[in-house]
Amino acid sequence: MSDLKPSEIVKELDKYIIGQNNAKRSVAIALRNRWRRQQVPEELRDEIAPKNIILIGPTGVGKTEISRRLSKLTDSPFIKVEASKFTEVGYVGRDVESMVRDLLELTVNTLKTREQGSVQEKALHIAEERMLDILLPKPKAQPHQSDGEMHFEVVTDIPDKTSSTREKLRGMLRKGKLNERYVDLDITERNMPMVEIFSNVGMEEMGINFKDMFSNLVPRNTRRRKVKVSEAMDIMAQEEAQNLVDMDKVVSQAIEKVEQSGIIFLDEIDKIAGNGNHGPDVSREGVQRDLLPIVEGSTITTKYGPVKTDHVLFIASGAFHTVKPSDLIPELQGRFPIRVELDSLGKEEFIKILTEPKNALLLQYVELLKTEGLDIVFEEGAVTKIAGTAEDVNNLTENIGARRLHTIMECLLEDILFNAPDMKEKKVIINDQYVEGKLKHIKSNEDLSRYIL
Repeated sequence: MSDLKPSEIVKELDKYIIGQNNAKRSVAIALRNRWRRQQVPEELRDEIAPKNIILIGPTGVGKTEISRRLSKLTDSPFIKVEASKFTEVGYVGRDVESMVRDLLELTVNTLKTREQGSVQEKALHIAEERMLDILLPKPKAQPHQSDGEMHFEVVTDIPDKTSSTREKLRGMLRKGKLNERYVDLDITERNMPMVEIFSNVGMEEMGINFKDMFSNLVPRNTRRRKVKVSEAMDIMAQEEAQNLVDMDKVVSQAIEKVEQSGIIFLDEIDKIAGNGNHGPDVSREGVQRDLLPIVEGSTITTKYGPVKTDHVLFIASGAFHTVKPSDLIPELQGRFPIRVELDSLGKEEFIKILTEPKNALLLQYVELLKTEGLDIVFEEGAVTKIAGTAEDVNNLTENIGARRLHTIMECLLEDILFNAPDMKEKKVIINDQYVEGKLKHIKSNEDLSRYIL
């Protein structure tokens, strides 16, 4: 983060997201402030709270993508949750605290995978020795009797013979000459019983405790399987890598990472904003009140230990079509001091989305069809026509932003994608006439476009 200035963060986001400069600036500042907080004197560090953000805009304009790219850019723990999935404590549904538990679980698994990668070489070496023991078992102790007592001693004709055979086998194993050979391997299996817990309070936490309890009660089953040497090596290397990882260190690192640089993306926050109605949505305000202490900063109990949320960055988003951010409870509004309105996307933005980003939509289809030996070329007129159609359909029907492009591209290229393996012509040019011909009848029929595009 010391190398990433706000302008450089925006520049990196520009590689994947078109437009929305205000939103990019806000998240870049919020991210840089995290690094700045780490540099201030320690007594003041805990006093500086993160500046949480609300991104306001219709679906498909880049709200989630900005947050996801941000977390990848800084290697921050990241989770996206739908606010509408949570219910007030006392109702059947997910508890808001589960978002922190899920974030920590994801972080633990990510760090564990990295640690396993770092000890892979050592694990492979141990797995190799185990494989050689299977391929060339050590000589058994032979009994013999002397002075009326039974003794056991290892009998080997030539001591060096076994070691030279072992080294020869090692060479063959490394060159892959034994890969197709089958060996008997004892594989550990653990069949966990599935238990569903229904409770008003702490449903997920009860589930965690039951799972831990059962894992200690249920014995580990080992099953002997006949597998190829190459597969056996992978299984053993994975087992050894897991044994070499220091889980206490992984968990402590994960907790620190979540506490200091975690990002929780709360989507559809407008769905829990009260609109003055009572009835089935009575728990909406309750969800906000349950959410408040987590956003303010509290300690959440997890199976790995307590996690503080004081410095977790919360980025909320919503379309706010029927409600306003001011419809949220005042305390929660105060915890999201930065409000950014994202722009709707039009034809010009769609043209850029199709062609400019590193993961541009047209590039994805070009690369997909290259796998079939097909060279597909999109002319400039065709790109303009696709973007124009997306804008028109968004105006006629529901505005789903850039997601409309995916629908149109699938409809446009359906025949080519289906027939690609059998096509004799290996170069296909998509021009504006082709686009017009494919989409004309759907676009002209508003009812049909509602269902297809």
